[in-house]
Amino acid sequence: MKPVIALIGRPNVGKSTLFNRLTRSRDALVADLPGLTRDRHYGEGRMGERPFLVIDTGGFEPVAKEGIMHEMAKQTKQAVAEADVVIFIVDGRQGLTPHDKTITDFLRKSGRSVMLVVNKAEGMKYSSVTADFYELGLGDPYVISAAHGDGVLDLVDESLDIAFAQRPPEPEEPDDAVRGIKIAIVGRPNVGKSTLVNTLLGEDRVIAFDMPGTTRDSIEIPFERDGKHYTLIDTAGIRRRGKVFEAIEKFSVVKTLQSVSEANVVLLLLDAQQDISEQDAHIAGFILESGRALVIGVNKWDGLQSDRRDEIKLDIERKLNFLTFAKFHFISALKSTGIAPLMKSIDAAYAAAMANLSTPKLTRALIEAVEHQQPKRKGSIRPKLRYAHQGGQNPPIIVIHGNALDSIGDVYKRYLEKHFRETFSLTGTPLRIEMRSGKNPFSKSEK
Repeated sequence: MKPVIALIGRPNVGKSTLFNRLTRSRDALVADLPGLTRDRHYGEGRMGERPFLVIDTGGFEPVAKEGIMHEMAKQTKQAVAEADVVIFIVDGRQGLTPHDKTITDFLRKSGRSVMLVVNKAEGMKYSSVTADFYELGLGDPYVISAAHGDGVLDLVDESLDIAFAQRPPEPEEPDDAVRGIKIAIVGRPNVGKSTLVNTLLGEDRVIAFDMPGTTRDSIEIPFERDGKHYTLIDTAGIRRRGKVFEAIEKFSVVKTLQSVSEANVVLLLLDAQQDISEQDAHIAGFILESGRALVIGVNKWDGLQSDRRDEIKLDIERKLNFLTFAKFHFISALKSTGIAPLMKSIDAAYAAAMANLSTPKLTRALIEAVEHQQPKRKGSIRPKLRYAHQGGQNPPIIVIHGNALDSIGDVYKRYLEKHFRETFSLTGTPLRIEMRSGKNPFSKSEK
């Protein structure tokens, strides 16, 4: 499982700036206003070959008893509970404050590994910027500038060393033939994930009853069906972070994100008796960004009137139109209807994600696509697509070589993606296309 790093500190010390740098994104809002971040915000980062999850939190006031600051404190306390390592950020320009001492008292009682980080230290001497903070008793402070990137790489490297050092040894993994396809079953609470697992297994292996948030951790269950091996991962339901403050349920978010990243195929379960929510779209978006193969099951389909079924299909088409590569199945986990076609699509999605695509066949398909529709000119230059080869699996990556490929737009890339999908029957998996232009020997920059 990916290690988890939580960013903690009082308002306006630079947590979101550091989050954006670690995730190489602009996902967290950043402005010179205290209290801008309220809910926990999850992102993915990578240090060399080591991926990790990072949690951005709002300004932390552990003693807040009511109002928004109290709710923000609950969010932050949960982030600490989820984390392997807590990065406690203080402001080097403001110096030590009583608020910092209060946060230190909480972190010391949490039992988590804590790294004290002095931010906004650009242009300042280490001895002068850290002197006050030794009083907190958290060891030697790390000095960084989140805005400029100074010291950030060393900080992340050290935090990952700590996270991996305190983890128990990983048990030996069975080989792929025994483990089979690893399927993560994800979705909002109470959509029927545990019921589906029990239906597939033919026994009550996981608790299932009509109460949201029953599952409290990810459970891996070896499983065999029609002579094929699988590993099912029943994950706890994800809710909108601002709506639920039960620690036990919110703890499941990290586990679910980790399970998606480690699965071969993700089964996203939706509830036919409820409208498709923004949270369903967020979960689907995360699966897409992770590059996992995907199958969608619309559960509780039994008993719905035909007009309601039509409404649900239109709702799905409108809100999840970015998942056209995935198969949708309308099922009843409770009554075991639609399960066989669902499993067939999971097998097909896995096969597509792990497909071996030969260079001659890819190049032939590329030539056919270009002959049918050439890319648009950019000025007097038309991009030349020469050949293609496979650059990776799960998801499949197709690398296209040629000249002036930087000018190819998203519309043409989508056209190529559709052509490759149809040519190689790549249903159920994201497909990534990379363009690599050859060097121009007449370019001044190359002289």
